[in-house]
Amino acid sequence: MSLKILDTCVNCDVCEPVCPNKAISLGEEFYVIDPALCTECIGHHDEPQCVVVCPVECIIVDPVHAETREQLEDKYQHLMETKG
Repeated sequence: MSLKILDTCVNCDVCEPVCPNKAISLGEEFYVIDPALCTECIGHHDEPQCVVVCPVECIIVDPVHAETREQLEDKYQHLMETKG
């Protein structure tokens, strides 16, 4: 599953730099996560780094973009191939 930043985000800027896939960017009002790029840090870390650093706990699993661990691993592989 991709992650999602809630509107309780305080724009503290700590999540964007820790995202290894550059899936996080500043939206119109608060930070947003691109579901096409979010792998929940699979392939990079044991847990989503944005969730680890978020001081207001406003990052949740996005039920609209449900993915299995296998799908997230496949997405990670595809992202690494296109980066290469």
